[in-house]
Amino acid sequence: MQRRRLTRYWVLLPCAALILFLTACGAAAGGSSSETTLLPTARIAGTTEPIEPLQLELPITTTRAEPEATVATPVVPVVMPQLPTPRNGPGDLPYPLTLTRLNFGVVGHLYYTDRRTTLSKAREAGFRWFRQQIHWRDIEDRSGALLWGDLDSIVADVNNAGMLLMINITRSPTWYTSNGADGLPDDPTTLARFAGALAERYRGRVHAILIWNEQNLAYENGGTIGPDDPGHFVEIMAATYTAIKAADPSIIVVAGAPASTATNDPAIAMDALSYLQAMYTYKDGMIRDYFDVQALHPGGSANPPETLYPENPSQAQGWTDDPSFYFRHVENQRRVMEEAGMGHHQVWITEYGWATANTSPGYEFGNQISFETQRDYIVGAIRYTAEHYPWVSNMFLWNLNFTVLQREAGRDPMHEQGSFSIVNADWSPRPAFWGIQQAIAEISAMP
Repeated sequence: MQRRRLTRYWVLLPCAALILFLTACGAAAGGSSSETTLLPTARIAGTTEPIEPLQLELPITTTRAEPEATVATPVVPVVMPQLPTPRNGPGDLPYPLTLTRLNFGVVGHLYYTDRRTTLSKAREAGFRWFRQQIHWRDIEDRSGALLWGDLDSIVADVNNAGMLLMINITRSPTWYTSNGADGLPDDPTTLARFAGALAERYRGRVHAILIWNEQNLAYENGGTIGPDDPGHFVEIMAATYTAIKAADPSIIVVAGAPASTATNDPAIAMDALSYLQAMYTYKDGMIRDYFDVQALHPGGSANPPETLYPENPSQAQGWTDDPSFYFRHVENQRRVMEEAGMGHHQVWITEYGWATANTSPGYEFGNQISFETQRDYIVGAIRYTAEHYPWVSNMFLWNLNFTVLQREAGRDPMHEQGSFSIVNADWSPRPAFWGIQQAIAEISAMP
């Protein structure tokens, strides 16, 4: 999950059973539910100490319910737009799959680390969803055999912790790419075969699958990025969506987020808005039928979440003169979706956050952000989303525990990845941890 800083734009790069599985297709097609289910006391595999139960709502529905008026809470969510009832999709479930209300998740890492503490801290902060990135190249060998390894334990532990799991697939085996890199595969059926096998193996236990990450970056695309690549990504989405839904129709299929950038250089990136436009217009909007949710990555830099260039620019030092540096750039990306007729698909913000002091070149903006400011900006983004973005139904904070991973690996403790974390290397919470906990509790308690 390496991150790279590109000139003049900010990139956040990561480098049902719990979605109550509908056993009768007829029941699924009959509509949504707002009932909650209390999970039994859960244990993480290999431990003896119980974890307190967590209440989870059935997340799949066709609309988000209109909230009742309230004066007792500081956040007043906007009303979800009333959209036509979607058609039935795979498994006779509503299409596209959506969530009933704003959910909260976190990006973290569960491989080869203290998984029990990671999940416990995620729960303590109030997150319901956990996003784990996997590298396809590390699971499939040249013979086509799939060596799932520690992923079996990770899936079991997330479920036993009472959390919903989104798997983010990245990094092709090199033999599936024409240049021997690990970007998107040349043949969409190769990724479809892998994604379908993953959905089948973890049926009912993986609740969303995110296809790729920031694929408008040349680095993530295999080394270069050109005008034909958004269309190629649509073909990959079509193949993988079909394979995943054949294995488990209840999995939410999420189209990968473009990086928040205004750069257009084949060796570096394609700007986010152009990439989305090209995706949505390819073959007369073909992608419409092959994703449930669009992932988006807003900017941040050192800019407060309510600011946006040019109408309300930030007063931070640097990284302020383009919308791609701002959290609210997500509005511009959503506008592209709506203009292309994709407005009935919800958005998940699959990475957002603010760096603090660090020594990584290109992330100097973090040196303007104290731990207290980080708290205020993250909480502000959560509240701004709840109040202004009814089309966003999930937010994944970047990140939970990269400070800990850096310590465990003997890496520079001032590396930028850890600067985005909400815990210190010894697991002690930073101010953002407690601010997030309070904000999520308040918003989640609303009708």
